[in-house]
Amino acid sequence: MRLAGIRLAMAVSLLASAQVVAAQTADEVVEKSIAALGGRAAFAKLTSRTTVGTIALSTPAGEIAGSAELFEMPPNKTRSLIKADLTSLGAGPMTIDQRFDGSVGYVLDTLQGNRDITGNQLDNQRNGSFPHPFLNYKSLGTTAQLKGKEKVGDRDAFVVIFDPTSGSAIRQYFDAETYMPLKSVVTVNVPQLGQDVEQTTEFLDYREVDGIKIPFRLKISSSVQSFTITTTKVEHNVKLDPSMFVKPAAQQ
Repeated sequence: MRLAGIRLAMAVSLLASAQVVAAQTADEVVEKSIAALGGRAAFAKLTSRTTVGTIALSTPAGEIAGSAELFEMPPNKTRSLIKADLTSLGAGPMTIDQRFDGSVGYVLDTLQGNRDITGNQLDNQRNGSFPHPFLNYKSLGTTAQLKGKEKVGDRDAFVVIFDPTSGSAIRQYFDAETYMPLKSVVTVNVPQLGQDVEQTTEFLDYREVDGIKIPFRLKISSSVQSFTITTTKVEHNVKLDPSMFVKPAAQQ
C-alpha cells in the first residue's frame, strides 16, 4: 500500500508539473520577452529612435556594402534610408527611401521607381508600432498563439504565431531560456515580383541602450534576396520632425 501511495504521489506531482508547463500561454511568453528586453517601464520612456549602420547585400557578383539609417516615432512612424553602389551589377548608385506616417506609405526608389506602398505591404506597415510591436498587439486586434517549441540553431525556442486582422501572420521564435527574440518568419506579397515571398529575419548581437536590449545585427533572407544590417549607433529621444515620414509634396 505504501508503494502504491508513493507511486500515486509521484504521478500527481508529474501531472502537476505537466499542467504548469502546459499552462504557459503565448501572452505569458510575450510578457517575459518584454521583461527580458528591458521592461515596459523602460520602453515607456522612449519618444523616438534613430539607428545608423551598414548593409551588406549578397549578390551574384559578391557582397556589396552600403549604408542604412532608420528613424522611428510613436505610435507607428518609420523611415528607412538605404544607399549602395551597384555599379558592379550595371545598376549604378542605389537609394531606397521608404516612408510611413502611420497610415500612408511611400518609397523613393532609384532602381524600381517611386511608388505608393499598397496592399499587403501597407497592411504590414500598419501592424507595426514603436517602440516595440510586442507592447500593444492586442489593442491592434492581433491574436497570438503558442505553437510549441522548435530548434533555432542549438537553442530551444517557443514559437508564437501573431495573426493580425489584416496583413501577414508572423511566426516569432523566442529563446526558451532567456525569452529573447531569436528570429521571425513572415510571408509578404511583393507586387514588383508578382508573387508572395517568405522572409526570415534573425536577431543577433543584442546590446543594451538606455535600458533596452536591441539586436545590433539583423540577417534577412528570402528566395530573392539576402542581406545583413549591422548597427553602429542607436540614439533615443532625439527630436524628429514628423514631416520627415510623410510622402514628399513633389510626389503628391
